[in-house]
Amino acid sequence: MKVKVVKKILEANDRIAENNRKALRDKGVFCINLMSAPGAGKTTLLSRTITALKGRFRFGVIEGDIQGTHDAEVISALGVPVIQINTEGACHLDANMISDMLPEMPLDDLDVLVIENVGNLVCPAEFDVGENAKVMLLSLSEGDDKPLKYPLMFQKSEALIVNKMDLLPHLDVDIEKIRGDVKALNPELRLFEVSCRKGDGLDPWYTWLSERIKR
Repeated sequence: MKVKVVKKILEANDRIAENNRKALRDKGVFCINLMSAPGAGKTTLLSRTITALKGRFRFGVIEGDIQGTHDAEVISALGVPVIQINTEGACHLDANMISDMLPEMPLDDLDVLVIENVGNLVCPAEFDVGENAKVMLLSLSEGDDKPLKYPLMFQKSEALIVNKMDLLPHLDVDIEKIRGDVKALNPELRLFEVSCRKGDGLDPWYTWLSERIKR
């Protein structure tokens, strides 16, 4: 019974997600579902990406958090439209939540919509929200065991950004294990090793994202 209920929930979500995708496609908006564990650096990455590319692309952001508006305030200060969704306990955003917010977003004035999902390494990967690409951020400080512990997130994503590489000399983390495990899980996954705090290694990410948006 539980399996059937979960299947029905996901099927209903997927139908709404496809409607979201069509609505965004009709407006010419490319959508990214940005996922990570809490504290991995999604908002810092997003801030740097918007700052670097806003001369080429017009961004809008939907922020997902269990509580609070801090991340939305950070993004709003960059002069881009942002909507906050507080899930009040739910560990992910779903397609229906995004569907409710799309009419509030000025899609005619956007090229890119970034959905910054709730910090979680499990549920966000299971729920399509209507994105064109899933992108995952992994903080080096989370350890090198995460790909094999949470494989679905890595298997579903098009790109993986390993953040906080500046901490590598200070951590007991095997970066070669991360590289090997993620490639075994998803040979097509694009891997970027960066420091969002320092801005190191981000240019290849900007290039990849720009090409993906224009595809």
